[in-house]
Amino acid sequence: MEPRSGGTGSKDDGDGAPGGAAGGHQGGEQISLDISEFLRANLPGLMRYGIALAGNPHDGADLVQTACEKAVLNWRRVSAADQPVAYVKAITANARISSWRKRRRESLLAELPEVSVTDGYPIDDAGVWGAVAALPRKQRAVIVLRYVEGHSEQEIADILSISVGTVKSHSSRAINSLRKTSIQDLSGFSGRAAS
Repeated sequence: MEPRSGGTGSKDDGDGAPGGAAGGHQGGEQISLDISEFLRANLPGLMRYGIALAGNPHDGADLVQTACEKAVLNWRRVSAADQPVAYVKAITANARISSWRKRRRESLLAELPEVSVTDGYPIDDAGVWGAVAALPRKQRAVIVLRYVEGHSEQEIADILSISVGTVKSHSSRAINSLRKTSIQDLSGFSGRAAS
């Protein structure tokens, strides 16, 4: 994936994912089956990712719905990607960043509501999620991608269109912030981290 460029020469064609030629959804039985199979297999993980990014289940579901709509409209490009799930996660992250820019403020909850998810989060401690929700948005995105979704630093850099050094910096600052909030044991948080 190419990093997004700013200004009027941006290659962002509205799908929220970086660069590329204009694509579009064209009808066809095979394409519909592929989309259905993709969503059936990956929607639970995308929902966990969206909820973790948004900070609450309602905004997370809206975020994932928006990302899935964009992915379906650009399915040929998404399905041709080396990692279609990472591509859709990039769309999701970019959609969240766009919503941050529009609102210029965060709406965080004091307490996370109990959410019933069949395969659950790697951590069910509301204190940890509350501390993560209090992090600045870029640090929170890096923490979620790294420790909840298990992406490598390079994958996170690609998804968020930032450098690996910036990923490391955000991760380090976030972990230091979490330690300052009396969360001493992050071992449960790193259970799914990629090496």
